[in-house]
Amino acid sequence: MGTLENFITYCIQGLGMGAGMILAARRLTHYFQLESYQYHGYFQTVGRQIKRAVDPCLLLGLCYLAVFSAWALLTAPAKGETAFHLATAAVAAGLYALAGALIRRRGMKQKEKKPFALTARMKRLYGALAFLLILLPALAGFLTRWDLIVLGLYGALAACFLPFLVALAGLIALPIEKLIFYLYFHDAEKKLLANDRLIRIGITGSYGKTSTKFILAEILSQKYNVLATPASFNTPMGVTRIIRERLTPAHQVFIGEMGARHVGEIKELCRLVHPTIGILTAVGPQHLDTFKTIERIEKTKYELIDALPDDGLAVFLNDDGIVKKLYDQTEKPKLLAGDEQGDAWAEDVTVSPAGCHFTLRFRDGGSIPCDTVLLGEHNIRNILTASLVAKRLGLTNQQIARGIGQLKPIEHRLQLLKTPNGIGVIDDAFNTNPRSSQEALKVLSSFPGKRVIVTPGMVELGADEDQYNEAFGQAMAEYVDVAVLVGKKHTAPIQRGLMARGFPPENMHVVSSLEEAVAVVNGIIRPGDTVMYENDLPDHYSES
Repeated sequence: MGTLENFITYCIQGLGMGAGMILAARRLTHYFQLESYQYHGYFQTVGRQIKRAVDPCLLLGLCYLAVFSAWALLTAPAKGETAFHLATAAVAAGLYALAGALIRRRGMKQKEKKPFALTARMKRLYGALAFLLILLPALAGFLTRWDLIVLGLYGALAACFLPFLVALAGLIALPIEKLIFYLYFHDAEKKLLANDRLIRIGITGSYGKTSTKFILAEILSQKYNVLATPASFNTPMGVTRIIRERLTPAHQVFIGEMGARHVGEIKELCRLVHPTIGILTAVGPQHLDTFKTIERIEKTKYELIDALPDDGLAVFLNDDGIVKKLYDQTEKPKLLAGDEQGDAWAEDVTVSPAGCHFTLRFRDGGSIPCDTVLLGEHNIRNILTASLVAKRLGLTNQQIARGIGQLKPIEHRLQLLKTPNGIGVIDDAFNTNPRSSQEALKVLSSFPGKRVIVTPGMVELGADEDQYNEAFGQAMAEYVDVAVLVGKKHTAPIQRGLMARGFPPENMHVVSSLEEAVAVVNGIIRPGDTVMYENDLPDHYSES
C-alpha cells in the first residue's frame, strides 16, 4: 500500500481501538468521578474493586487480539489490494468499537446509587483519553512506520492497562482543570467579598456539620436572608459553584459547609469563604483511610478556627474530648455548646419517635421551651450550637424558638418517612461514622414493634475499620431485633460483633445487594414495625 493508504489504515485501526477503550472505560471514569478525581482514592477503589475494574479490560484486550489476528491473516495474501485492506480494516475497527460498547453496556446494568454525570470536567477527561487512545497511537504508528502488527499488540496491551490510562488522561487534563478552578475560585471569592455586610459562616467537623448547617440556616432565616450550601456541597469546587450561581446582593448570611479528606483542604475553603464565624461540630474517626491519624484530622478541622480573624467568633460543640481541648486552647472570641460547662445547654429533655422536647438555656440568661420533629439527642446538641450563633447574631428567644419549631427532617439523616401501611421507615443513609451510628441505634430502640436495621457497615475508617464495625455489631445486638447486612465480606466484623453478644443467628440475614435486603425486609416486617436504613455505600464500595 502507498503512504496515504497506510496512514488511513492506521487511523481506521486507531479510531476503532480507541473508541472501544473509551466506551469500555465508563466504569473506571465513574470511579474517578466518585473519588473527586483524586488519584489516591481512585487507585484505592480500583484495588478494592479489582475484579470489576480489571476483568473488562482483560476481556477487551483479548477481543482486540483475536480481531486483529483475524484481520492480519485475512489481509496478508492481498498485499497490493488497497480497497480490500481498507474495507477489512474498517470492519475490524467496527468490531473493536462494538466490543467496547458491549462491555460498557454490561457494566451499566447494575443500578448506580450516584449516577455518572457527563460534566464539563468529564468531557475534558474523555478528550484527553481520546488523545491517548486514538490520535497518539495512530500518529506514532504512521510517523515511526510501525508494523500494523505492533499497532494491534499496542491496542491489546493498552486495553489491559486501561485503569492507568484513565489516570494518565486525568494527569494530562490537570493543568486545564487547575486553570479553570483558579478562575472560578477567584471569581467566587470576589463575588463573596463584594458585599462587606455579608456575614460569612464556615462549618466543619467529622460529623454533624450538614445537620448543623441546615438547622442554623432555618433559625437564622427568621431574621436574615440566608444562603447555605445545599445537600453535601462541601468541596472547594462545590462551594465555588454555589457562590457563583446562587449568591445575590440581597443575601445577608452565607453558610458554607467545609468537608475534607486531606490536610489543607479546610484551609483552601477558608481562602475562598473568609469566614468571620467558625463552627466545629466534632473530631472523630472519619476518612481515616486518607488522613491516617486522628491527629491529622484534628489539625485539619482546626484550620477553620485558625482562619478566623482576631475579632471573629469560634463556636464549639463540647464532646469532653478533642473538641473541648481545642476550645480550651483557642484565644479568639469563642462559645461552647453542649452542657452546663458552656454557654448553652438543654434541660428537661424528652426524646420519642415523634421528636424531641427540651428547654434551651443560655449562660447569659434566658430559657426557651423547644419542640422539634428531629430525632435523637445528638440533634438537640446540633440545635444548641446553631442557637448560640443565632443568639450572638441578634435573634430573639422567640425567633430562635420559632426557627426550631419549623425545622424539617433532614434528608437521609434520621429522616422518618411516612408509609400508608403503618410501617415506620427511618432513612439514615448518609450517616457513616461510629458516633452517628451509635446515636441512630438509640433512636431506633425508641420505636415500638419489631426493630429492623439494614446496613452495609461503615467505611473509610482506616486500619481500625474492622474494629469499629465489630463494635457496631455488638451495639446492634442490644438495640435491634433483626439485622439485614449488605455485603458478606465487608460485614463480617459486624457479624462477629452480633454473635459475640449472643444475637440469634436466625435474625441475622446477609445479602449481596440493597435490592435483596429490601426483599428480605418486605418478607418479615409488619404494620407497627420499624426498619432503619443505616448507611448506603457508594458504588465504588459495593460488593454486588
